[in-house]
Amino acid sequence: HGFLMAAYVFIVYTIFGQCCMVKEAIVSQAENFVDRTSSYLCLDGLFNSSGEQWKRQRRFALSTLRSFGLGKNSMEQCICQELRVLQEEIEKEKGGLFTPAGLFNNAVSNIICQLVMRKRFDYSDHNFQLMLKYLSETIQLQGSIWGLLYDGLPGLMKLLPGPHNTIFSNYGALLNFIGEEVKRHKQDLDHNNPRDYIDAFIIEMKNHKQSDLGFSEANLTLCSLDLFLAGTETTATTLLWALVYLIRNPDVQGGWHEEIDRVIGQTRHPTMADRPNMPYTDAVIHEIQRIGNIVPLNGLREAAQDTTLGGYYIPKGTSLMPMLTSVLFDETQWETPDTFNPGHFLNAEGKFVKPEAFLPFSAGKRVCLGESLAKMELFLFLVGLLQKFSFSVPDGVELSTEGISGATRVPHPFQVSAKIR
Repeated sequence: HGFLMAAYVFIVYTIFGQCCMVKEAIVSQAENFVDRTSSYLCLDGLFNSSGEQWKRQRRFALSTLRSFGLGKNSMEQCICQELRVLQEEIEKEKGGLFTPAGLFNNAVSNIICQLVMRKRFDYSDHNFQLMLKYLSETIQLQGSIWGLLYDGLPGLMKLLPGPHNTIFSNYGALLNFIGEEVKRHKQDLDHNNPRDYIDAFIIEMKNHKQSDLGFSEANLTLCSLDLFLAGTETTATTLLWALVYLIRNPDVQGGWHEEIDRVIGQTRHPTMADRPNMPYTDAVIHEIQRIGNIVPLNGLREAAQDTTLGGYYIPKGTSLMPMLTSVLFDETQWETPDTFNPGHFLNAEGKFVKPEAFLPFSAGKRVCLGESLAKMELFLFLVGLLQKFSFSVPDGVELSTEGISGATRVPHPFQVSAKIR
């Protein structure tokens, strides 16, 4: 059954790839393709749940995170404070080679941690580093051949040794990490003054003791883990791809430096109010997201009823996979789809434009709920880093644009130097 389903999904790839087809499915037919196909590897939580529970949990997460600063000035200040820590850590390298992946994971994860558990972790915190390691490892394994085989043949694969078993041990450690935070929150909870997502969820649990909408302690840990995971991996990976493409294209890095110096200068901290005055910055960030192709596949969907898509008959219960890669590299939508080109997002007057085929956050009812946070982080972190540093690699070294694909697509490990401007 697993192989038959995999084969059918593969066939659907070919008709579900272009921009208009993806939008027809996840926007025009949103209600029919909103539910997830069950997975043996993904826990329910926020990402993989369906039906009324998913709708209620998504609404709760969005409203709660907004109440604690998502998209507001307070969150902007939080990101700028973390930016200063990140800048200081990079300064400690004194222009020498360092690996940016760990620092970016630390900085980005601390932002979502402040929303979910009202705390940030020191970059030297052992447990925090261990959780970030487990998180990255799990995401890569889920999208590897081992993960795909497990989802297709779970009865066989759970009897066999292999890297797929690491997924479950990592999940256990991550859930324990979140579970300990939940215990600490319950000990000093003030029902009249919730501090974060975990507090708000615990309070909401008392209003839904007899419901099946997912307001249980077990689902709290799953949903918190989803936020921790999604709020770390994709944005940190985008920052890594930014360094890859800026170092490979020094003219673009130079042009970005010039716009930052003209609009902000080198002493004032960037703010989101600067963004409308920085079209080149906006264009470069969007092009990094496009060509970086962080989430090539958008998660399995399941047809709720018989339907047609692009003239093809899709039976009820069929699993479909939106291919965001084919949209982000669609030759009919992008002038030079395989080339890093910020001009994709600039018109003839040099003003920022966003083509319809820009869908790194997906679209429709399952659009990434952290999109506004990710956009704020990418702008403030990248502008703040480029304001202070010039990034490079030693002569003769060329960073690869061939990514390592798992559930996300990450660059091969690399080192850079950052010289204070």
